[in-house]
Amino acid sequence: MSSSFFARLFRRNKNPNSLSYRREMARQIAGHRIRYVTEKIDGVEEVIGRDGSIDIRNGELIVFASSEVIFRCLVDKLQAWELLSKDGVVLTAPDIEHDGRERTIIVFYVYYR
Repeated sequence: MSSSFFARLFRRNKNPNSLSYRREMARQIAGHRIRYVTEKIDGVEEVIGRDGSIDIRNGELIVFASSEVIFRCLVDKLQAWELLSKDGVVLTAPDIEHDGRERTIIVFYVYYR
């Protein structure tokens, strides 16, 4: 078998609008521990939660921090980008937990040495 066969078989989808990319990104960020979560409110970036985790349940991505669900969305509707530093991720999606309005939050991971 040629190496190009394996390259095609295990190639990651790089189209952020595709369903496979969204699902892969959700799997990649799930399980991370959260240091804090921010959201831009009225032009000011505010901390909306601390100490939590990111999980996937029943096709939904759940951001849990400060002893409450901060953000909950369908994985198939999620747009996610890792920060260049790899210390966190930007999440944008209709938030089921907050009446389905689209929100953008930034989740910062706990840093391990």
